[in-house]
Amino acid sequence: MNPGAGGPAAAGGRPLIITEDPLLLDDLLRLCAAAGAEPHVHHAVPEQSGADREKGDGSDGGASGASGVAGVAGVAGVGWESAPLVLVGDDAARRVRGAPRRDGVFLVGRDLDDPHVWQRAVEIGAEEVLTLPDAESRLVDRIADVVEGAGRPALTVGVIGGSGGAGASTLACALALRAARAGERTILIDGDPLGGGMDVLLGGEAAEGLRWPDFAASRGRVGAGALAESLPELHALRVLSWDRGDRVVVPPAAMRSVVAAARRRGGVVVVDLPRRVDEAVAEVLAQLDLVLMVVRGELRAVAAAGRVSAGVRMVARDVRVVVRGPAPGGLDAEAVAGLLGVPLAGEVPVEVGLPGRVAEGEPPGAHGRGALARFCDGFWQRALGSAQGVSA
Repeated sequence: MNPGAGGPAAAGGRPLIITEDPLLLDDLLRLCAAAGAEPHVHHAVPEQSGADREKGDGSDGGASGASGVAGVAGVAGVGWESAPLVLVGDDAARRVRGAPRRDGVFLVGRDLDDPHVWQRAVEIGAEEVLTLPDAESRLVDRIADVVEGAGRPALTVGVIGGSGGAGASTLACALALRAARAGERTILIDGDPLGGGMDVLLGGEAAEGLRWPDFAASRGRVGAGALAESLPELHALRVLSWDRGDRVVVPPAAMRSVVAAARRRGGVVVVDLPRRVDEAVAEVLAQLDLVLMVVRGELRAVAAAGRVSAGVRMVARDVRVVVRGPAPGGLDAEAVAGLLGVPLAGEVPVEVGLPGRVAEGEPPGAHGRGALARFCDGFWQRALGSAQGVSA
């Protein structure tokens, strides 16, 4: 099963192909179809293609196949500057040399040994040279970004326990719930197959929707919109959790594709992480903007967290500690952060009555006046309000 499969989407616009090479056009149309895009096809820069405009036949070549190389210009409203993405065949580089500079231009060819291809790319202001077939996957991703209208990626936060019982899953659930209640499009991803299920913590173990085993066989790109729509919706957020069947191993490539799709959707993504960093978890860590490591203010817990931190920091770009406490006779938050050598993101006080409310079906963070909810609200106000990144 591939949850990303589906028909064409038009939300983000249609790419522009400029080439007269019929074999290259065949390849580009095939890749556009794989990404769900219907491209416009021209022989040269549309604004400069006066002879083609005089034909005025209104054909755009997007669905006609490579045999329709002739007569594919003259599309109203389609131009070099207005197209969201421009794919210039290597054969057409000379013809577009005088076009205005813009982002989103790629030079596409087949000759890996051409010593002059980068010079031509510079002359037309191309962002990158893509050589087929090696760059097919990369090109499909870029085209699909256009189709999906990919904008600013989601602020993606992982939560990991420094030791057992630190409360990482509770914090992850509360962060996601408070983000959703603040109006953010939110996906909560359960990255721990042995954690019991985030859908259970949210009271939605029977809710309809896909779970991780449904994505285990995914190959290539997963559609952002298709992913969100396929997941259970609980408390105004989407949840990707595990089912209660036999354990299914999700390959690292599938884990990477699913998390990447969640990020492309925008808004907020929260990932509950296991303490063991294997290859699949490393794929997730590499995509996170921030990892919050939850540590109890006790010396033994800090010692355990040091080992967890060492593995996480090898992959993650930004790791910060959240201290659960205060612990009677234990360490204060600044001392914990100092011992770990990790910046302090804050302290979550023990919330009286929280375990009982969770047992009765109230998700963590739902009690808006509780200490946990206040911590999460403050975190999102700082993180989402920072134009330069996370400021926790």
